Amino acid sequence: MLYSNKKLSPTTQIAVLCGLALVLIALGVGIVARVVQASPEKKERKRRILVNQIGRLGDALVTDATDSTLYYAYSIHGVRYTTSQDVTTLKDLLPADPGRLVGIANLKYAVRNPANSILLCEDWSGLRVHGTGPAPAAATSLQSQTASDA
Repeated sequence: MLYSNKKLSPTTQIAVLCGLALVLIALGVGIVARVVQASPEKKERKRRILVNQIGRLGDALVTDATDSTLYYAYSIHGVRYTTSQDVTTLKDLLPADPGRLVGIANLKYAVRNPANSILLCEDWSGLRVHGTGPAPAAATSLQSQTASDA
């Protein structure tokens, strides 16, 4: 008996509406608290991990590299993208001289949004160390791990 011809008293109607309003307010406060709580660093880490998991491989040209940022360009389906990736939290995966990264590299990009791309994340690296001298240990282990996964 879900539907009845009996009407609720005005007091009961107000109580039900107030209860519903309180539930909606609590839900809204919970959503806002969750959004505010996520720091930009956490959001960026989640983005990198997602692109690594679902991304498609492509080729990129690293045009410049600093201690905190990698600048690169790539083309997907005839559209050329020029972008950068903040690697401040991934410094331990970079060589001492970031300039050695300038050149060809692999990237991963989201198929539904090719502008969403990465060269490096916690679990994967598409970077190739160019120039003379040994590659950093972290980059070498990431590259050998990537090669063994393929």
